[in-house]
Amino acid sequence: MQKATYLIYFLLCFFVGTQLSAQYVFTSDQTLDCTDIKSQDRTGTCWSFSTVSFLESELIRMGKPAMDLSEMYLVRTTYQDKARNYVLRQGKANFSQGGLSHDVMRAFRMGGIVPESVFSGKIDGASIHDHSEMEAVMKGMLDALVGRKKLGNKWPVALDCILETYMGNAPETFTYDGKDYTPQTYAKSLGINADDYVSLSSFSHHPFYEKFILEIPDNYSNGSYYNLPLDELQAIVDHALAKGYTIAWDGDVGESGFSASKGMAVVADAGFEGNLFENPINELQVNQQNRQEQFESYATTDDHLMHLTGIAHDQNGTKYYITKNSWGEISPYKGFLYMSSSYFRLKTVGVMVHKDAIPKDIAKKILP
Repeated sequence: MQKATYLIYFLLCFFVGTQLSAQYVFTSDQTLDCTDIKSQDRTGTCWSFSTVSFLESELIRMGKPAMDLSEMYLVRTTYQDKARNYVLRQGKANFSQGGLSHDVMRAFRMGGIVPESVFSGKIDGASIHDHSEMEAVMKGMLDALVGRKKLGNKWPVALDCILETYMGNAPETFTYDGKDYTPQTYAKSLGINADDYVSLSSFSHHPFYEKFILEIPDNYSNGSYYNLPLDELQAIVDHALAKGYTIAWDGDVGESGFSASKGMAVVADAGFEGNLFENPINELQVNQQNRQEQFESYATTDDHLMHLTGIAHDQNGTKYYITKNSWGEISPYKGFLYMSSSYFRLKTVGVMVHKDAIPKDIAKKILP
């Protein structure tokens, strides 16, 4: 009986040990400061949440205390700008909840920024953000306008009334920490120069080391990206993180290898069968060609923006980017996830980084 008990105990320990050894084990190599996880809730405003998180980390890097900036104030400014673009282009443009990191910087320049406590974008005691009805109302009005033969000049006021109804009044002045500000003077007080931030990408249908307008639906403002070979794009990200600069990331999350609930993003090699998230797998070797093929075939699309805050590796030595999401504290990592190097190389659409974070040998090829 005693021998049987020992045998059962041994087998149980062996089974548990095998199960534990099969799990991904991550070790952080570089972890940079960032603010708390938030949720974009029922909105398509990941672009603002990720880029504001990026700016909040920039402020920490600059030696300032952690701040909670208003994502929705920038979203509100962008809706106004996007509506103007839609009307002027007579409806032949994108009008949706989506956007990109450079749209945050554009809104920052145009309308400034405010703290979250000054403008949350929630009214009437709402506990979450939900822009579905507001978007439908705005889009309906704009489509009616572009169908007219002649257009008056009062529609921007009507649009602002819709935004006010659903998001609240945008403050012209406010008091914060005992000082009086406008959104513009508050933006100036932060010490962030929007011109210091550059967008980078890597696609071979445009010349490398030149600027190009990325052809994705959410690029309503025709923002430009510096085009780099894939290896140099990744080298910039690695260098930036090593030097204390975080990264605003844009890419595709509509893949079987992406799971926010598991807290992982991996891309399996061809022919892989099984559970992607049980233990480390052999991943696809990504190069410029197969990356380009994925983009041109629509296998890679512009789905989501997140914030890269560090580098880690698993028990096999595979590199991952520690990634802050904006879907609340889901996953075993409380809202963060681990994005493998292969996933980054294949599914990144673009990144934004401070220009000083670019290695000098690469910077001299692209920056004036």
